[in-house]
Amino acid sequence: MAKRLSVFVVDDDASVRKAIKRSLETYDFQVEAFPSAIAFLETGHKPENSCLVLDIRMPGMSGLELQDKLHTQGISIPIIFITGHGDVPLAVRALKNGAADFIEKPFSDTALVEAIKYATKRTRELPAGGGDRELFLRFETLTRREHEVLEQLVVGQSNKCVAHILEISPRTVEVHRARIMEKMHARNLSHLVRLALSAGVKAEES
Repeated sequence: MAKRLSVFVVDDDASVRKAIKRSLETYDFQVEAFPSAIAFLETGHKPENSCLVLDIRMPGMSGLELQDKLHTQGISIPIIFITGHGDVPLAVRALKNGAADFIEKPFSDTALVEAIKYATKRTRELPAGGGDRELFLRFETLTRREHEVLEQLVVGQSNKCVAHILEISPRTVEVHRARIMEKMHARNLSHLVRLALSAGVKAEES
């Protein structure tokens, strides 16, 4: 019988921790919740068959700082960051540093469960021997304007900000964004960002 996946939830908001724990347990995950990054580190948990659901902004040690600490200690564990909309640039940085995914608040139980399942299997997303080529072929189907929109999305700009920067209407940005998602076969924003980073899009604000 396969061992249940362990999910560690780190969030300084007690109500959020309780809600996530209760929800994930209904999906048969083994869940432990912690009020801070320090509390999680002090447990000395082993990362085998586990996943970390981590708030990106917390007092004391932030989620990004915990990610860096785990890297320093040579601990490899799939990390899903919980973010607010304004935290998307930070989430992009987290992805560049090896995070498996990020989900924006508010999120559904289904979205979190799907992110956890993907995080534990993500090494199979782009299979060896052709996956990268397929990704670049998708990327090359984007128009010049779609490339410009994608570059702004990757650094966390909202549709409204992209419209202002590129001097087009927000509705036009929405249309371009939908076409980009379709052409890149992206499930959501975090998936699109991962694909864009893999294709060489720079996640740096100008």
